[in-house]
Amino acid sequence: MLFCTGAAMSGSLGFGENHLAALSLRLIAIDRPGLGASDAHPGKTLASWVEDTRQLLSALGSPRDVTAVGFSQGAPFALALAGRELVKAVAIVSGQDDLAWPALAPRLHPDVAAMVRAARQEPEGFEQSFAGMATADGLWQLILGMSGERDRALYQSEPFGSAYQRCLREGFSQGARGYARDLVNALGPWLVAPERISVKVDLWYGGLDTSTVHSPDFGATLAARLPNATLTVEPQEGGSILWTRARDILVRLKSHVSGGTSAVR
Repeated sequence: MLFCTGAAMSGSLGFGENHLAALSLRLIAIDRPGLGASDAHPGKTLASWVEDTRQLLSALGSPRDVTAVGFSQGAPFALALAGRELVKAVAIVSGQDDLAWPALAPRLHPDVAAMVRAARQEPEGFEQSFAGMATADGLWQLILGMSGERDRALYQSEPFGSAYQRCLREGFSQGARGYARDLVNALGPWLVAPERISVKVDLWYGGLDTSTVHSPDFGATLAARLPNATLTVEPQEGGSILWTRARDILVRLKSHVSGGTSAVR
């Protein structure tokens, strides 16, 4: 399973570690170019990300049953892999939606709507602006500020909170350009329209998720656009559902390639 991390996150903060061995899974968390230990790529696009991942899989011996998990801003990167058929199934968890999709416009927070317009209309200026002002601490405070009580309880607990902050510091270790470029890619046109993605996609959202940059309708519109999607909205979970329901997410995703049951317990 390839883990497409959230905004500016290095791969050091994974999920479901306690369940991987029992499920016979290998989770590989990838540092996108310019984040963590990955070389910068100023011209990074969703297409170049797919090619980077294709080369990674080749170096790993071209494993057959590859899946992907996209958390938050990692969603469009995971769906790009699905659209180009590098993976056989995808789990999108608290995923950033296709926020420029017209049906979502009335639901967007005004600040998010302005970001989408700027990223689409003036991508270079938008990228330069964020590259000049974004920091690991600033993003951490933004995450806490957009989180509800359920999520803040986890994010501010130990050792989780320290691990999350460490992965953000690693993500910004080369500066903010990698993060800013990811923003442009995630808010810009997606590589493959959801309507053309044929692999199975599990959408997971928490009903208590208060982030304005995930999905304004908890994935309902996105699920309707994807030909082979299953939407799960857990009313008592938040945006941190990736960690609080990790086993369920892993079991269901594995079932799409192993032929096993998709039941979660």
